[in-house]
Amino acid sequence: MIENGCSTSLAQISRTRICSCGGKAFGLLKEQQRQKLEEVNQEFLEDQKYRDEDDLAEKLEGFKNKYAEFDLNDQGEIDLMGLKRTMEKLGVPKTHLELKKMIMEVTGGTSSNTIDYRDFVKMMLGKRSAVLKLVLIFEDKANGAAPCKPDGPPPKRDIASLP
Repeated sequence: MIENGCSTSLAQISRTRICSCGGKAFGLLKEQQRQKLEEVNQEFLEDQKYRDEDDLAEKLEGFKNKYAEFDLNDQGEIDLMGLKRTMEKLGVPKTHLELKKMIMEVTGGTSSNTIDYRDFVKMMLGKRSAVLKLVLIFEDKANGAAPCKPDGPPPKRDIASLP
């Protein structure tokens, strides 16, 4: 695509992650990634193995959002550095060796340094207790237990309502 004297393709953008042409190509890339994740979700919804899972569609939507949060480089895979930054953000910093072990545990040894969405969903729906799964479950429970802070200014009070 050539626009304003800048010629880039989506493949170039996904490789370099930097484009001076603006946000339109980035938006297209994000839409393609969402489509791919949705296709994987559809595969799991149609899979007989996961038919008995309660609220599967809702869980898959949550997994998709969580995966997109972890995919910091927007390449469709969680790499070592993305996992490291996410674990640090969750307050559970890990060494590179521990992170590699976590990735190997999730992928079953098929991938060297990345977790794709299919492996991520299998881990979250599976019976095994992967370290990453436990951390994510803990984070979700901690976020759910936190009291909600109301938005906006506090309601007006009169003198009689004060202690």
